[in-house]
Amino acid sequence: MSRIIAEPHAIALSAFGDAVGAASRALYPDAPAVTVSFEAPRRPEFGDFATNVAFSLAKFARRSPQDVARALVDRARDGFETDAFASIEPVAGFINLKFAPHVWQSELLRLAGASDEASSVGDPHGGAGKRISLEFGSANPTGPLVVVQGRALSIGDALANAMRFCGYDVFTEWIINDAGAQIERLGRSIYARYRQIADPSFPFPEDGYPGEYIVPIARAIYDRDGDAWTNAPEATWLPFFETFGRDEIVGAQKRTAERFGVRYDLWQSEKELHDLGKIRQGIERLRELGLTYERDGALFFRTTDFGDDKDRVVLRSDGRPTYYALDVTYHYEKLKRSDRTIDILGPDHHGYISRLKALAAALGFPDQLDVLISGQIALMRGNEQVSMSKRAGNIETLDDILDEVGNDAARFFFVMLAPESPLTFDLALAVARNDENPVYYVQYGHARIASVLRNAGAGGSTAGNDASVRALVHPTELALIRRLVEFPRVVEGVAQHLAPHRLARYARDVASDFHAFYTECKILTEDAATREARLMLCVDTKNVLARALAILGVSAPDAM
Repeated sequence: MSRIIAEPHAIALSAFGDAVGAASRALYPDAPAVTVSFEAPRRPEFGDFATNVAFSLAKFARRSPQDVARALVDRARDGFETDAFASIEPVAGFINLKFAPHVWQSELLRLAGASDEASSVGDPHGGAGKRISLEFGSANPTGPLVVVQGRALSIGDALANAMRFCGYDVFTEWIINDAGAQIERLGRSIYARYRQIADPSFPFPEDGYPGEYIVPIARAIYDRDGDAWTNAPEATWLPFFETFGRDEIVGAQKRTAERFGVRYDLWQSEKELHDLGKIRQGIERLRELGLTYERDGALFFRTTDFGDDKDRVVLRSDGRPTYYALDVTYHYEKLKRSDRTIDILGPDHHGYISRLKALAAALGFPDQLDVLISGQIALMRGNEQVSMSKRAGNIETLDDILDEVGNDAARFFFVMLAPESPLTFDLALAVARNDENPVYYVQYGHARIASVLRNAGAGGSTAGNDASVRALVHPTELALIRRLVEFPRVVEGVAQHLAPHRLARYARDVASDFHAFYTECKILTEDAATREARLMLCVDTKNVLARALAILGVSAPDAM
């Protein structure tokens, strides 16, 4: 069980929730059982936590939610004695709770008294023993990674980090789509550029890839082999140029991913699955389950039986497997070896959700597959949107973005919004050194704390004790402590809901709360107890910011 259950404020909330539950049963015995849950109000003046349980009881009580809330509070207070709350108030149907300062002071002692940095910022174990298969960022091996893949890389890697923090066993995967018609177009494009080295008039295929990234690959072949391929038959040169080009581009994609701080446990080749007969095995599994039928010479998978809008072809009339046949095989393998399988797909893959969900259900894993869509990106430079078309040759590669704004800004900006939300990436903002730049704002908070601790020097004790933390009564101090306590639950929410933007927002909130505390409260004050307590608060804030940034794949500098 997680040690966060032992948080002083959580114990008090649980006790009060039990009291409210008992009050509801006593006052409204005919009403269905209610769950008393608490959330932080959006506005701090409404308290630290609130419950809306009165709203679900109002129609059975035939009274207003405010009257029900007041009755619940009056009844719950009978026999409920605690000094944990400074106030318990029914307001507009909600029951608002404000903790007494000593509760948050005790929380700071709990955080600071942990034996190591990891446990000092939370030690959740919700994922212990559970296996996760996480596929993200995959791109056709026909060109360099672009910003769309960069966003998926950031989202996927942050999710993997958050899940590992929560105790999950995460296996990350990239699928190399190297068995389709695009690979043939790639091979023909490289061959045309190869021939143009000696003969500039050699025609370039109309459906080829015109990007400049093709030229160095062709030049590498020419430098090695000269004109040896000029008179070779197509059946000889085409497989070579396909394979050579794929390997060069996949190698470059791997280097870009590693530069971006993302490392995969598996780079799976689609062609390899075909060559090993795995695709055919997957199709035979569908036959065994009685989930296929033939029509017009093609083999169909009965996905409509499992919620899809139409049945899907797995074998064409000429006997060739479809790309969906790959999905069947690869997902079956992933579903068998994991407790939860997650796919992060690009913005043009919304139509894949129902067919993949149907696939999982048909194979006997109806609740085990999650499909997340990484939304569109509008890349802006000044007031102009940058064109990003690999086929047209007008591409802005991920490496270009990293050269311009750096890893930290790119990683943070890519996860700032919910994954499915469209994102406008402002390159000018990403390099600005001011509070408007969110990653700079968060990193500056960490660096500012490091500066405070350096200035405290040898005389700056951060051990803290029960007496010293009693000095922390300023609203900004208590607000900051409360924010730090949220960290483990925020990360758990990221893992559960596949929502890394929550952690980016949380990091900004921590930085904002610290900057407010720094402005309002002198840290290196002459009063020893206050100084010690505030330094302890600084240390825990620094640890939380560092951990949050690490999960997001962003550095935590000690100076800026």
